[in-house]
Formats: sequence, C-alpha cells, structure tokens
Amino acid sequence: MRYALGGGLTAERRQLRERIPYEAGERFAWGEKTAVIAKDLRVSERSVERW
Repeated sequence: MRYALGGGLTAERRQLRERIPYEAGERFAWGEKTAVIAKDLRVSERSVERW
C-alpha cells in the first residue's frame, strides 16, 4: 500500500531517504565496491547498481 505525501514519514526522515541514492552515486564514483555501499546504506546491491 502506498501512502500519500511521503509515505507517512516526517520531513526529516523523507529528506534523509531522498539523499541515499545521491550518496550511493558519489561513493560509487569514488570507486567503492557496490556491496560495501549497499551494506553501509542498508539497501540492496541492485538498488546501488540502478542509482
């Protein structure tokens, strides 16, 4: 089920969640391994690869 306007998150949590793909991209550009980035950000390796 989808929630309107940010999935029921506070503005602070929504902002943090929106930052994760950008952080993953920055770290990947610096040469970090996909698995390490995924583990640190608590997302799947597939998500890191897509971002």
